[in-house]
Amino acid sequence: MASWPILSVTVFLPLLGALFIMAMRGEDASVARNARWVAMWTTLLTFVISLILVWRFDPSSPEFQFVERKPWLAGAISYHMGVDGISLPFVILTTALMPLCILASWLPIQRRVKEYMIAFLVLETLMVGTFTALDLTLFYLFFEGGLIPMFLIIGVWGGPRRVYASFKFFLYTLLGSVLMLLAIMALYWDAGTTDIPTLMHHAFPRSLQTWAWFAFLASFAVKLPMWPVHTWLPDAHVEAPTAGSVILAAILLKMGGYGFLRFSLPMFPLASEQFAPLIFTLSVVAIIYTALVALVQEDMKKLIAYSSVAHMGFVTMGIFAGTIQGVGGGIFQMVSHGIISGALFLCVGVVYDRMHTREIAAYGGLVDRMPLYAAAFMVFTLANVGLPGTTGFVGEFLTLIGTFRVNTPVATLATVGVILSAAYALWLYRKVIFGKLEKPSLARILDLDGREMAAFAPLVILTILFGVYPKPVIDVSQAAVSALVENYHQALGAAKTAELAK
Repeated sequence: MASWPILSVTVFLPLLGALFIMAMRGEDASVARNARWVAMWTTLLTFVISLILVWRFDPSSPEFQFVERKPWLAGAISYHMGVDGISLPFVILTTALMPLCILASWLPIQRRVKEYMIAFLVLETLMVGTFTALDLTLFYLFFEGGLIPMFLIIGVWGGPRRVYASFKFFLYTLLGSVLMLLAIMALYWDAGTTDIPTLMHHAFPRSLQTWAWFAFLASFAVKLPMWPVHTWLPDAHVEAPTAGSVILAAILLKMGGYGFLRFSLPMFPLASEQFAPLIFTLSVVAIIYTALVALVQEDMKKLIAYSSVAHMGFVTMGIFAGTIQGVGGGIFQMVSHGIISGALFLCVGVVYDRMHTREIAAYGGLVDRMPLYAAAFMVFTLANVGLPGTTGFVGEFLTLIGTFRVNTPVATLATVGVILSAAYALWLYRKVIFGKLEKPSLARILDLDGREMAAFAPLVILTILFGVYPKPVIDVSQAAVSALVENYHQALGAAKTAELAK
């Protein structure tokens, strides 16, 4: 479709920027300044190129587009890239948030700036690669590779317990992925290929579907993260630098949901239907339990981290409902959560840079000193609650409708989580923004500067725009979602027919 390898350029341009920064020599101050500018221009250029994908994308086709294919390893494994309506929103979300992360790190990061920018650019290549890979081996390399720069970002530039948090993050994610690697080998032995579009239409035997589904679940459940393998997330968020938290919440978590959409439903439909009640149970526990845990948090970042686990519960619930509204809502919820949670972590970063504490009790009455900040924080808090008119409402509403058609008790219980999310999010806002201005140090706190307003403005606009007019995101994924759901139900129907024939 494209006359030039636009996907490869989008994926590897940040890596080129990282190599350029790596080659820089000179005084520390000038290298740090130049590294920031190179990272900013590289991420902006990558974002502009990714917008060409949107412009030239045909939303009416469920097929993979901008496909690039070259032989790579041992004749069986190829360098195969492409995007469809399911992966394109995540590619754009990644490329759009990276310049904002570089902007958010401009002043707060003063130590090892060159290495920090390299880590972020390498991470961007690996994240975009994960969403565009159409070969299982290639997907696995990108998916796992993203662990390394994130491990370094938390471990080098994080808080006091950064080493503990980074190792916990690394070991949890790696353990699940080892099982996924075994499943990838089994799929190759059965189908004779690692080509994802071919595997999506390959009829795997029920026994293989069952254990491969669990092997993939082990990896994606940790990444998402689902309850009860979510405990690494609050630690990682609390210790990560602000931009690290933004990327972790907005992009890395979405790889788990994307994996369910790309592998679990199309490749293992029988197992997906069989174990949907298990996913529903884990999703409802995540939605209610982590919302209750969020209510008692004293650290702002921990509260938002637990709210992320609850919101991802809606995603898994919608995806495994196997309906067009559920799956489409799951995708919208992930994009929406990427914008909202990324913005909320930026909000925490703003006050942390000024006061060097994330304790909720340390703040109060910020509406008097920081009216602009209070307004931005309010938009994101209400979106996090799922207020109609914000992007948070659309995703939750669609996943609940999609699930309600399949399993009414699960959808009913999930709505309890919506009420609880209002409780913890509004409690946090009231304490920080409208509490009493008792701390003498808060009297000198300054409102948002130009750099911070530049980072918040696009996020505020998108939060409201997609809340009022969600059509752009839904339309892009509509054809791919319809094809996925249709193929899923066809596979289930064929299996039932075969069983009856026996």
